[in-house]
Amino acid sequence: MEQVVLLDEAGQAIGVEDKATVHHQETPLHLAFSCYVFNDRGEFLLTQRAHHKKTFPSVWTNSCCGHPAPDEEMKAAITRRLGEELGLAVRGLELALPAFRYRATMDNGVAENEMCPVFVAFTDSAAQPNADEVAETRWVQWKEFSTGVLSGDTEVSPWCALQVRELTELGPEPAQWPDGDPAKLPPAAHVA
Repeated sequence: MEQVVLLDEAGQAIGVEDKATVHHQETPLHLAFSCYVFNDRGEFLLTQRAHHKKTFPSVWTNSCCGHPAPDEEMKAAITRRLGEELGLAVRGLELALPAFRYRATMDNGVAENEMCPVFVAFTDSAAQPNADEVAETRWVQWKEFSTGVLSGDTEVSPWCALQVRELTELGPEPAQWPDGDPAKLPPAAHVA
């Protein structure tokens, strides 16, 4: 059974809960990650969440999201999930936004409540989406995508909209974004 790491307000681990039961109207704060994958043409891999997902089904979002297992190193967790969800190998996996946190509630009241560091990676591979996780993928130009998200013309998940706002503040070229400061990560997040 997949488990997620529960957090206190300082980002310290305070326990675990089964992923299958953690998301509801009073979802406890827990540890997650987001990853934005780019190719050498400056395109970003946009993904649509599977239609049967419990949280935010069918929503377009960043390349990969997930939860590290208890005591799992963050980059190892991201590499694992990129393989499971997209059949994708990446290089240059780096921390971009160490302190990102959000809460988002669906129309039915089910909430996400996460400390969710954001990472960036690069690939020259083609995605092979796992239909249990991803309904569809698209490679899109980052500048056009981020401009559309910021203007409200491109609909994405609540966390992706907030992350794009912060990522664009790092500069126009994802390959030149500075590495995030690991000291700003939640203490429960392990990065080698």
